[in-house]
Amino acid sequence: MKRHSLKQKLGVVLFDWPAFEYKLRSLSKNAYRHPAWVDICNRNESLAKAPNGWGVSCSWKWSSTLYAAKIFPSLGARLMKKALADWPIRFNAMPSLSSDYPDISFIIGHRGLERQPLLCVVLKTIAAQRGVAWECIVVEQSVRPKIKNVLPCWVRYIHTQLPYPEMPYNRSWAFNAGARLAKGKLLILLDNDILIPEDYSIQLIKKYHEGYEVINLKRYVFYLNETNTKRIVSTENLNQKIVPETILQNVEAGCSVAVSKDAYLSIGRFDEKFIGWGGEDNEFWERAQTLSVWPYAYLPVIHLWHQNQPGKSDAKDTMAMKRYRKLSKISPEIRIKRLLNESSGKTTAV
Repeated sequence: MKRHSLKQKLGVVLFDWPAFEYKLRSLSKNAYRHPAWVDICNRNESLAKAPNGWGVSCSWKWSSTLYAAKIFPSLGARLMKKALADWPIRFNAMPSLSSDYPDISFIIGHRGLERQPLLCVVLKTIAAQRGVAWECIVVEQSVRPKIKNVLPCWVRYIHTQLPYPEMPYNRSWAFNAGARLAKGKLLILLDNDILIPEDYSIQLIKKYHEGYEVINLKRYVFYLNETNTKRIVSTENLNQKIVPETILQNVEAGCSVAVSKDAYLSIGRFDEKFIGWGGEDNEFWERAQTLSVWPYAYLPVIHLWHQNQPGKSDAKDTMAMKRYRKLSKISPEIRIKRLLNESSGKTTAV
């Protein structure tokens, strides 16, 4: 674990800890009705309150880490425990509610055998969803199917065959392939390393029924290290001492985002020209701003550890990020028109 300087520790104790501590200890909900821990952020950051309901929106661009929790990991552990007490994450092998006419379609893209154990435990948090009819689609991107036979019977499997074996993972293609076949009116685009609370889908569908087309409810993403990830994958138990390695805020279309299927199609879906790591979620979020968006977040999710995707360590220099910087200079409306004239999501269903 990285050692921090005395100056850094004193800065947190003097300027961050009192507010952090107060919000952690608060037993009552604030004037905006959500628990006080939702308002924890860095001292140089500001939050916009939801106009009529729970949640806050981060008033800055790009994601950020909670600095105080980085310097004193025990603060992060307490925040995670508090958040999961309010919004539990549970694991079920089989769903309690199934339907041929789902309201929600979970779509997960997948590549390779390394993340198969993570995917399997993520699927169990989907099986624990309650209060809404849903389906789950897993899109495997590979030369040949590898994981089809290990998936639960309630998962719809799609295989997208790579045009060449060395092709980097294409997150956009995976989501678009799943969206083409999704039955639900609301799509939840979920990464295969994200654990979600049992009320995640019902909270999203409520906002959808209020008229919002794009919904982002992730307040904090708790990143776990390798040791804690292996422990959770093997035990499926979150009632143990877990210290998150990093706590990320303001993750917009990354990790997980919900969007109505009609709206998803109307803005041209994800851009499949993003190949490899980075950029596609930022670009999609910019186009999504042309829709009715609920950006006020109040839910925790957990990010499981895995080896970095190729190119992530040099994120600014990847072809995908260069493409994003180029596209960000073009208006979202023009980008939407271009994408609507392109085909997307073509796949070989297996």
